[in-house]
Amino acid sequence: MQQAPTKKDKFFDLLSNLKGHLLSLLIAAVLYIGYLLIRNSRQLTNTILDHLTTPYKRMMGALCDLVPFSVMEIIVLLTILVVLAVVIRCAVLAIRRGKRLTVILRTIIGLAAAGLLIWDGYCWLWGLNYYGDSFSDKSGLSQLPVSEETLYQTTVYYADLANKYAAGVSRDENGIFNEELDRIFAGSGSIYAGIVREYPFLDAPSRTPKRMIASEFMSQINFTGVYFPFTSETNINDQAPSALIPSTIAHELAHQRGIAAEQEANFVAVRACLTSGEDVYAYSGALLAYIYLGNALYETDRDAWAEVYNSLSEEVRADLTANNLYWDQYRTKKAKAAEKVYETFLSSYDQQLGMKSYGACVDLLAADYMQKMQDDRKDYLENVDGIS
Repeated sequence: MQQAPTKKDKFFDLLSNLKGHLLSLLIAAVLYIGYLLIRNSRQLTNTILDHLTTPYKRMMGALCDLVPFSVMEIIVLLTILVVLAVVIRCAVLAIRRGKRLTVILRTIIGLAAAGLLIWDGYCWLWGLNYYGDSFSDKSGLSQLPVSEETLYQTTVYYADLANKYAAGVSRDENGIFNEELDRIFAGSGSIYAGIVREYPFLDAPSRTPKRMIASEFMSQINFTGVYFPFTSETNINDQAPSALIPSTIAHELAHQRGIAAEQEANFVAVRACLTSGEDVYAYSGALLAYIYLGNALYETDRDAWAEVYNSLSEEVRADLTANNLYWDQYRTKKAKAAEKVYETFLSSYDQQLGMKSYGACVDLLAADYMQKMQDDRKDYLENVDGIS
């Protein structure tokens, strides 16, 4: 007569059935711990970025650039379908067979291991960028406190640029920005040529941004674009107001070039657009800069803000109004929840400003403006000395 298995036998039998999944979970945990340790060393982080993750992303970017659609969207869809299939399979097996505990635990541990491995990949391919040399480190452009007078002068400067370039773009019967999206996307390949001359470390192969099929969903969660490090693709919400799509493309391309911090990517986007030689991109960059500077000025001196706002052309104000009206319809609980999730995501990479870090590009815009004003004054004084 066969002896009934003891609790100890059942435990070891369960452990034997789970050992493959537990090993995967252990490997995933070790990889994450390795990431946490490595990111504490700037030198080691830079070495990994330069010799491992950046070459991988450039290779994947080249491969995915061969197809016109977003590979990221396909991967995300397949991942969702696989997770649903695994959960359904778990339910069916748990109903039909014995060992329900084993089936359920294998599924839970397997999904946990897969999820952690995906997160590991994201941390290694993208998270490390937050701990290597930043744009400010490489450029020498510091984010210093901005005085109200400097903020005002910088806002006036970018408002004037927006007025200047507004007349050079196509508009509809209501005076709203109406450039063809195909032309905007097609022109993205050369927009970094100008800024690379100023900041050579931004040089990288040009990749075509992808228009997202899920753009409506992106609008619902208040996202205009996303960079996906696994495929090194820049994915753009093409249903967002088109006046800011060029600067959104430039922003996501900044991420593709290793600029992680959102405030720095915004600054790089503005400067790339303004030095691109393309009026459509220059206008979008100036408009993006004005929005952040104008919001900051509104909080500090509303009279000064009103003065600058009233100096904007009708075309610029029409685009600002259209942008506000578009996003007003998406101020929902879903959007707020998505914003909270993204704030948590940024905080996990020690980006303590969270979503507000998008507005911190004001510091860089003001610093860049003051530096250019000083350079212009120096050149003027040198020319005067030469004449005398």
